[in-house]
Amino acid sequence: MIPETNKKTAQWAMDFARKNGCQGVRISLYHGSNTSFEVRNMKIDRLQQSSENGLSIYLFVDGRYGAFSTNRLDREELEKFIRNGIESTRYLAEDRARTLPDASLYYAGGGDDLQLHDARFDTLPPDDKVALAMHTCDEIMGRDPRIVAAESSYSDGDSSRYMIASNGFEGESSSSYFSLSGSASIRGDGDARPSDYWYDSALYYDALRRDGIGTKALERAMQKLGQRKIASARLPMLVDFMSARRLLSPLVNALYGSSIQQKNSFMLDRLNVKTLGDRMTLLDSPHMTRASGARYFDSEGVATRPMPVFENGVLKTYYIDTYYANKMETERTVDAPSLLIMPPGDKDLEGLVAQLDRGILVTGFNGGNSSTTTGDFSYGIEGFLIEKGRRTQPVSEMNITGNMLALWNSLVEVGNDPLLSSSWRIPSLLFDGVDFSGM
Repeated sequence: MIPETNKKTAQWAMDFARKNGCQGVRISLYHGSNTSFEVRNMKIDRLQQSSENGLSIYLFVDGRYGAFSTNRLDREELEKFIRNGIESTRYLAEDRARTLPDASLYYAGGGDDLQLHDARFDTLPPDDKVALAMHTCDEIMGRDPRIVAAESSYSDGDSSRYMIASNGFEGESSSSYFSLSGSASIRGDGDARPSDYWYDSALYYDALRRDGIGTKALERAMQKLGQRKIASARLPMLVDFMSARRLLSPLVNALYGSSIQQKNSFMLDRLNVKTLGDRMTLLDSPHMTRASGARYFDSEGVATRPMPVFENGVLKTYYIDTYYANKMETERTVDAPSLLIMPPGDKDLEGLVAQLDRGILVTGFNGGNSSTTTGDFSYGIEGFLIEKGRRTQPVSEMNITGNMLALWNSLVEVGNDPLLSSSWRIPSLLFDGVDFSGM
């Protein structure tokens, strides 16, 4: 948590800036710490620890805007820092779209504790953390003579933020995270070195999965033995929950105010228009307890609220902050997604595989790109050929091409297996008629 003495310093700094010529001020105090251990072949390969404290101040001066940061919180030094910031801001070009949000949009407090921070964070023994990474590596090491490298990593972090604004906002938040991962590289045919990984993460240490992560990483790597291209075809595409986010990202990026205002979004002028298929429903649910991504206010202090992003294919919101709302003379929403949830179906990944006569299961994307303006995409993929309801040939060095709007209109089924530790809870997805390029 942010110490009370630092909060009082922030409040003093805001008052000082206003007395010295600012019409508006926002101040953000932050504290964060991170620890990570990396293990390779049962030896610690890297240890890293970091801690960060600082103050960011956003100045609105005579129609101009400047943002400045420092980690020095001595008031005498801050006086000089703020005066220099104000004078520097006056040299900038005027931009009347840079304002504080309307005070009526701020989060006013009163919400239940979102329980995003593990109170035990500072008391956990470092030896226990190293032991977790070692255990994960040990689940891989020596399990098969073809193993080339066994790697694992443990990381954790916590952060706290306190924010105030001169037109009436005050808010504070804190969170923690813990992560454990394993990766395996094995000797394949010729020069092939298939590799894969698995991981788990949690907001609370006791909720972190400790067993089976290395085993799963090795299993996924072994499944890649014998990867090859197959003939080009137009086939159903099943994307596992670990990879589905890659296909959702272009849609979400096209909803930001920056893309809309600059007219380089393929979702331009589609608000309240049926744009995607009936199966596409996506909700932003920011107030779930113990959920990564949950928050009561955004980076400017504006209150978040549960809302649909897509509803049966109809676009329901853009993500527009104060600056772009002013530029476009439109309603402000929130600056970015909080916790995105796609309502689940009734089958897990294996259930979706079982219903396909022929298709491709995508378990990873290898490079590629998607145009924010047109939605056209091309991605490298790897995964498995599905025949008569089961995985057969591992595939790689293939591409998928198409358009995001057409792809999401071809969504035919949604799985029930989202990664619950993620801020994007997207399950496995089944699309019909995707163009695969291979031999």
